Amino acid sequence: MSVPPEYREAARASKAWPYEEARKLLKRYSEGPPAEGIVFETGYGPSGLPHIGTFNEVLRTTMVRNAYRTLSDAPTRLIAFSDDMDGLRKVPDNVPNQAMLAEYLGKPLTRIPDPFGTHESFAHHNNAMLRDFLDRYGFDYEFLSATDCYTSGRFDETLKLVLRRWDAIMGVMLPTLGEERRATYSPVLPLSPTSGIVLQVPVEVVDAEAGIVTFIDEGQRIEQSILSGKAKLQWKVDWAMRWVALGVDYEMSGKDLIDSVTQSSKIARVLGARPPEGFNYEMFLDEKGEKISKSKGNGLSIDQWLTYGTEESLAFYIYREPKKAKSLHMGVIPRAVDEYWQFRGNYAGQPIEQKLGNPVHHIHDGKVPAHVPPVTFGLLLNLASLPGCGARETIWGFVRRHAPGVTPESDPDLDTMIGLAVNYARDFVAPTLQRRTPDAQERAALGALDSRLATLSENASAQAIQTEVYEVGKAHYGKEALRDWFKAIYETLLGSAQGPRMGSFIALYGLANSRRLIAEALAKA
Repeated sequence: MSVPPEYREAARASKAWPYEEARKLLKRYSEGPPAEGIVFETGYGPSGLPHIGTFNEVLRTTMVRNAYRTLSDAPTRLIAFSDDMDGLRKVPDNVPNQAMLAEYLGKPLTRIPDPFGTHESFAHHNNAMLRDFLDRYGFDYEFLSATDCYTSGRFDETLKLVLRRWDAIMGVMLPTLGEERRATYSPVLPLSPTSGIVLQVPVEVVDAEAGIVTFIDEGQRIEQSILSGKAKLQWKVDWAMRWVALGVDYEMSGKDLIDSVTQSSKIARVLGARPPEGFNYEMFLDEKGEKISKSKGNGLSIDQWLTYGTEESLAFYIYREPKKAKSLHMGVIPRAVDEYWQFRGNYAGQPIEQKLGNPVHHIHDGKVPAHVPPVTFGLLLNLASLPGCGARETIWGFVRRHAPGVTPESDPDLDTMIGLAVNYARDFVAPTLQRRTPDAQERAALGALDSRLATLSENASAQAIQTEVYEVGKAHYGKEALRDWFKAIYETLLGSAQGPRMGSFIALYGLANSRRLIAEALAKA
């Protein structure tokens, strides 16, 4: 793509993390990148269903790739690699037909029937789910399967190199293992010719150039090639072999893989290659503060997020602070939606240096749409949570009055937000709301607010309404206790301890409807 010189110069100095990562690749090839360009890679273990953590790696890597293309005209590729030749170690908690899967423990994931009954194997099913979403989000990537790479012979030359450098690889790995593990460790995991299981047994090299090894399987000594899919490599050796065979220049990974990166990098050097650039991001945590796991299914699925939040809000949440652990649960979605729109609204008026650090710049690869809906997601949630307001068309009625001329056709982003707000309010907000009876002080203040609202015209601005709310609060609570006043409004009128900016809410809901809420609160005994 054509990048203006001033834009490229600003990107070279930007402190936004994708540009900082991209500059590592400039330094990697200080005299210019190879003719075939830069290879980015992300990995996926299809032993469990894809979740947001899986999507996270592809999105963040794509952001670095886009940043690099701002800094350099060199071609780039992104490989989404599936470790689908791994042996199934345990049955995931969140899939059907678990008893059937238990019969295939130890076998490669591509040789295990699909418990969902839709694909030729368990791995094919999970790979398809990953690719469907990556395609839906518009990622530019090349999908590679470990099974395909091994069985097609694509890895054969590098596998022979592993056998030739066997002693040096063992010298890297053995010091990192416990005594019992050292006794049986092998960089190569042969596939049993009888059971088809990925074997964890000691292996001896017979002929490195021919790819022949020997091992014991069910009491019998077997001499077998490791080429063309008859074996796979142990994890850390496998990762290094893949970097070498595919020429990977950049791959990020979770903080839990720091040791793997260290050892795999050493092995890549043993194999005569330079390990890729990258960084270790912090892990997503569930609502209990536990690490999200594909097999446990304790995190949000991609579809769950998109039932209640926009695609852009998911990308926004993933972009922010990649080296800081963050909770990933339903409660974070509303704020992510509104913060995305806030940053998008600020983008057009920012100088280039601030634009390059704005998350929306990286979400949209610099092509940020200018439009911002006239109503926040938070306000829509509060509205959709009120009795009788939980229907999409009902909310559109309020919006049309608040913003004349706006329709689902003219503002599809707003229409999407309204639908998501209805979903979220129905499932998570409305069931928890309980409007309490106001006390004497609150009754007096609410009555005063009602009187002030009665003097305003129906089309009064949100700011004018907010001023009246503040004046009542100062008169009845004092400036120092305004927080108590707003808490009282939220709890007695909306049924929640927290709430929106009341001027904006009342302007959207309407003065008459808002006064009706006050009347209902005052009518309580």
